[in-house]
Amino acid sequence: MPQTTLPAPTMDEFLSHLRRHGLKATRQRMAVHEVMMRLGHASADMVSAQLAQRGMHVTVASVYNILSGLADKRIYSRRLSATSKMFFDVNTVRHIHLYDRENHTYRDLIDEELSMLVASHLRRRKFKGYTVEDIDIQLIAHPTKSKSKAI
Repeated sequence: MPQTTLPAPTMDEFLSHLRRHGLKATRQRMAVHEVMMRLGHASADMVSAQLAQRGMHVTVASVYNILSGLADKRIYSRRLSATSKMFFDVNTVRHIHLYDRENHTYRDLIDEELSMLVASHLRRRKFKGYTVEDIDIQLIAHPTKSKSKAI
């Protein structure tokens, strides 16, 4: 059975990523990462709301800029929902996403066999004028009536 969770980078790992990219460990960046460690996949407004619950007011725009900057440096990655809302993923290791189109949530799906099959197939393919640099698989699903078979 495929694994469905990935451990988020620890605060020490996050600090190491920041240093490697020449970014300062600001209070806001650290707070955003702390929230992302719990949420895993989140939009800027979700993170901002969590920060507000802790008594830390950071505008959604500031949170979005922090998350985007981290994604630009590949410390986080981006996910675009079916409603065109930008979500960010704290984990950048290769994994598949299961996107719930009704609840607009993401779950990690670790399926090495599927990932290797797709990668193997694509290695044999050429796309004129392009070089494939990565593979990003997103499965779009909706909840079943029976929750007992959920991943």
